[in-house]
Amino acid sequence: MARRRRLAAGILLALAAAALPAPATAQVSETEVKAAFLPRFARYVTWPTYQRPVPGQPFVLCVVGADPFGSIIDKAAAGQSVDGHRVAVRRISGGEANGCHIAFVQGSKAQPTGQLLAALEARPVLTVTDARGGSQRGIIHFSVVSGRVRFFIDEKEAARRSLSINSRLLALAVGVRPR
Repeated sequence: MARRRRLAAGILLALAAAALPAPATAQVSETEVKAAFLPRFARYVTWPTYQRPVPGQPFVLCVVGADPFGSIIDKAAAGQSVDGHRVAVRRISGGEANGCHIAFVQGSKAQPTGQLLAALEARPVLTVTDARGGSQRGIIHFSVVSGRVRFFIDEKEAARRSLSINSRLLALAVGVRPR
């Protein structure tokens, strides 16, 4: 008799559990992960004194060329700050990125990524590219490895542009081209 009650109770619990809605799992897209990384990279990079924003001016994150983020990047940057400077997002269609500290670069057929990167080559701008945008690489290059968004860092190119990347960020990279 006790065995039947336990069995009946078990069946009732199973049915009740089956009737409940499954918990919602918030799936974060690859684009959202990349957008979240971009403003945070700045905390681990040191720019030359002349390139740092003056008091009251924002830290500028530019999207150069094609914009895969839309409003996602604006939301990711909102409320973020770098050394007391708020993060502002600017969109630039060509390679003219005056005042940018970080530039996410993604080309198109009309303006390939390599052409946009070349326009930024001599500037102390942390360039970031994406494997989806082609084989051309910025100082930081996003890629999906084993189903996760990861990144590679070209420390040699960063040093050539007078940028210094903190060892904590280098340790998170899936690969680093050393100085």
